[in-house]
Amino acid sequence: MRDLIFLAIHLIVMLAKLLRPGGVGAVVAENVALRQQLIVCNRSRIRAPNLTSCDRFVLGLATLFVRERRLPRLAVLVSPATLLRFHRALVQRCYRSLFCFAHANTKPGPKGPSAELIKLIVEFKQRNPRFGCVRIAQQISHAFDISIDKDIVRRVLATHYRPTPGSGDGPSWLTLMAQAKDSLWSTDFFRCESIFLRTHWVMVVMDVCTRRIVGFGVAPAPMDGIAVCRMFERASAGQPAPKHISTDNDPLFRFHEWRALLRAQGMDELKSLPHIPTSHPFVERLIGTVRREYLDQTLFWNQRDLERKLDTFRDYYNAHRVHRSLDGSTPDDRTAICPPLRGNLRSYCWKKHCRGLFQLPVAS
Repeated sequence: MRDLIFLAIHLIVMLAKLLRPGGVGAVVAENVALRQQLIVCNRSRIRAPNLTSCDRFVLGLATLFVRERRLPRLAVLVSPATLLRFHRALVQRCYRSLFCFAHANTKPGPKGPSAELIKLIVEFKQRNPRFGCVRIAQQISHAFDISIDKDIVRRVLATHYRPTPGSGDGPSWLTLMAQAKDSLWSTDFFRCESIFLRTHWVMVVMDVCTRRIVGFGVAPAPMDGIAVCRMFERASAGQPAPKHISTDNDPLFRFHEWRALLRAQGMDELKSLPHIPTSHPFVERLIGTVRREYLDQTLFWNQRDLERKLDTFRDYYNAHRVHRSLDGSTPDDRTAICPPLRGNLRSYCWKKHCRGLFQLPVAS
């Protein structure tokens, strides 16, 4: 028992000699540091020696037992430039720790979107992959009466959304239409094919003032003047005739039956500039929207089926789809007497339109 006590005392004395500043401990630490640096230098490297985590640990531990005035003589691998880079790294680390996310709760300024808003934006994009940031921001502002910018939507989607694997002289034409917009309709034709590859002509009639779709007229090919008049009467059924109607230079608008219909209803026809689609902008953009967002995503059997589907899209377009040219409101909002019902981020539901092709949030 006494031998064990003496052995413990000798061990404590030796540890004290090694741990105290200077003396034997400093000599051992210097030897360890020099040997480790020689090991690093002897490694086959084309450029600078490669310091591993073990090397850094051993050298750092050895410097704890060496006096400060001895460090410059032992630092064989460390140059003044390295010390300056270490200092800059420590300064950057200090500032990063000072302004990191952990201290965000004490920093003044905006805190970013809430978790409910982030969830809504991501779910909105998942349910409507073809919607852009501007459309999503305007649709959320319309549904919940929240002021949200498109850049916020873009940052949220970039961080939280991951798509699943598988968009002459005198006044201009726009100025002329703006002067007559209170009683101006615009109409145009486009073609589409059914499942059986039978061609159908579609006439689109829209109100330039409110951007509302007045209606659609459908007829199978080939076309004649009587068919054009029937399509217009079907599209404008139940609507008072406007004072002006804007058309392009399509040969379908040159039939004498069409001109007689315009004279009978007292409408003045305004022609767009030949071969310049920008002189007929609103209805051309509408045709592109109908194709991209609806007809390219669905199929139809015959004329009657196409008419039903186009009427469904008209109801969705006029009452629920927001427009950038209308500052994020719908066409029906421009003519409605009562303001639309706003929802809440904590209580809302998703309403399907066009048989589930579009899903928009509404108040629950």
